[in-house]
Amino acid sequence: MPRFFRKPLGWASFFGGTAVILGALGAHALESRLSPDALDSFETAVRYQLYHALALLALGLSTRADSFKWVSMGWIVGTLLFSGSIYGLVFSPPAAPLRAVLGPITPLGGLVLIAGWTVLLMKSIGPKRGSQEG
Repeated sequence: MPRFFRKPLGWASFFGGTAVILGALGAHALESRLSPDALDSFETAVRYQLYHALALLALGLSTRADSFKWVSMGWIVGTLLFSGSIYGLVFSPPAAPLRAVLGPITPLGGLVLIAGWTVLLMKSIGPKRGSQEG
């Protein structure tokens, strides 16, 4: 893996840049080619990708980014699974065998995103290392 992708900022910039490109593609090139339902799904994938790009950006700019490794991994893997599977579903033919594989990946990706947010919650409410708290 290139060094660029070893930190949340690398993934934030990749997810953010590609979300803008894909959003423009959806708004201009795909609008007349996709069904309204498919376009709505595509926009959902782009939106979640961009949300998590911004979350990774904030985490990457944090002075404590290294202590949130599992949060960033959850967001990275979850975004790849969630948004990536939706993109695959939108662009695969209705009868394609790939759809049977991609369909279950979308909710799995959502669960991984939730896990990343849950780890962040637990780290934010749990005692800090070296503190006098429980």
